[in-house]
Amino acid sequence: MTQPEHPAQADGVITTELTRIAAFADGEQGGNPAGVWIGASLPAASEMQRIAAEVGFSETAFAAPLSAHPSSGGAHPAPREWRVRYFSPEAEVPFCGHATIALGVALARRFGAGDVGLSLSQAAIRVSGWQDEAGQWLAALQSPLTRSQPAPADVVREALALFGYHAADLDPRIPPALIHGGADHLVLALNSREALRAMDYEFAQGQILMRREGWVTILLSHAESHQLFHTRNPFAYGGVYEDAATGAATAAFAGYLRDLRWPHGGMIDLIQGEDMGMRSRLHAEIPAEPGSSIRVSGKARLM
Repeated sequence: MTQPEHPAQADGVITTELTRIAAFADGEQGGNPAGVWIGASLPAASEMQRIAAEVGFSETAFAAPLSAHPSSGGAHPAPREWRVRYFSPEAEVPFCGHATIALGVALARRFGAGDVGLSLSQAAIRVSGWQDEAGQWLAALQSPLTRSQPAPADVVREALALFGYHAADLDPRIPPALIHGGADHLVLALNSREALRAMDYEFAQGQILMRREGWVTILLSHAESHQLFHTRNPFAYGGVYEDAATGAATAAFAGYLRDLRWPHGGMIDLIQGEDMGMRSRLHAEIPAEPGSSIRVSGKARLM
């Protein structure tokens, strides 16, 4: 097991620390930066919102031991269950995949490699963090359960108009859908990489649409092959124009592909953030059981 890099506890009390980690990095570059706050108990929601706005990344994860931690008597084991909440600069979100990957790495650095349980606002999941032989940090999460349903035609038309797309730009093999893997998203699959690269939208209009519909992101995708996708994720819901790597949407998308009986072969890889100059790589493992959890993994780099 990887040894902690610095003391995490003083007399059995978890010391407070705020770190910055880029999740789903492409080696030592790219990835989506996330803040990770770890402490003995969670601050008030208003304070978490203030910290997230000050950090300025698309999300910051806040984690504290789920139950009282021992305060006396011998060595203190690392907490195995954590309460977690996620805040963007402007709003709380129910689940954030890249911040969970960053949290998995932060916990492994402090307490040693291993698997821990996370109690979210609407679900319970698990995350693990470790280092490979080259010293690269990695993490994997088990998403909440997934589900999908066809997207109403009127909101699809509105979303297409937001980006200046037309029905002819869509890939008919992956119809527009409302997808969920811990948070709600709209997916629009495009039939060319050029259309994806040309993504552009008016931020205020996008924020109104996404908050009205409850979509944490809109996932735009292009299938290079059955197992390799390029994606972009507008995140106006949380006050961010675009997310460089989105684990929650990846889990939801993988679940949708399973629902479609897409020939994924049990796994997909996604490249995201490339058009932002923040190339990120995400890997999703897809079990056969409908609606079951998706394992999303990737590398991370310390900032």
